[in-house]
Amino acid sequence: MELLVKRNARLSFWLVIVLVILLLISAQKANGPLSTLIENTLFIINPTAERAFEYGSRHFDAQKPKLYDVEKARRYFERALAMDSTYPNVQHQLARIAFLRGDFELALARINLELENNPNPVPSSFYVRGLVEGYMGRYNDAARDYELYLSLLTTKNWAGITDYAWVLLKAGRHTEAARVTDDALSTFPDNPWLLNANAIAHFEIGEYERALISIRKASESVKKVSENEWHTAYPGNDPKIASTGLATFKTAVENNMHMIETKAASSTVQ
Repeated sequence: MELLVKRNARLSFWLVIVLVILLLISAQKANGPLSTLIENTLFIINPTAERAFEYGSRHFDAQKPKLYDVEKARRYFERALAMDSTYPNVQHQLARIAFLRGDFELALARINLELENNPNPVPSSFYVRGLVEGYMGRYNDAARDYELYLSLLTTKNWAGITDYAWVLLKAGRHTEAARVTDDALSTFPDNPWLLNANAIAHFEIGEYERALISIRKASESVKKVSENEWHTAYPGNDPKIASTGLATFKTAVENNMHMIETKAASSTVQ
């Protein structure tokens, strides 16, 4: 009888432990300060590269503003890397963080490591490298990476096409940028980012009336963009700057419209 009691006591003890762990895991999925405390506790109990990557990703998600913390995400990604130097997509995420901090050399080094060591990289790794190269002024290199990224997708991605058009414009390849955005607008006719890029491309090749049509549509479309849509367009950015980022974009569209209207009017007079 005494042996049975002890066995039941041990069983009850482990049952409690299992229940506590299950409660911790359940609470950890919530988006709040308590979930962060539980997250830390679970990581101490079971520190793995997989868990570190999961937590880093949670803190680098603009759709979870309460948890968004780039420095905390960086630390978790670094832990994942320390545990497994070839864990997939860790260098990818660290490259994104370095890019957001303006350290383009580090960002490029990290994304190159991801592409060198990951036999099955996600298409967005080529997008990240294109983005970094674009900000480094390596526009033709960026264009090649964007082309590769877009070729690997099964559906059109307006954000990738917009950034591709941006580096084409910066490289002076205005006709190509016009062609790319013309094609994309057949799928996304009211997208203000595409319309804005399309307007600039046609402006640069002297097609002012065509540019005017696109920029006026962009001006109307951008008024309907929500902060949530801005998050979707810039998923790694701090959600706290959404309103500022959106306002900046709206101002840029309006400034472009004024420039194009002025040029279109003067060209008509001439």
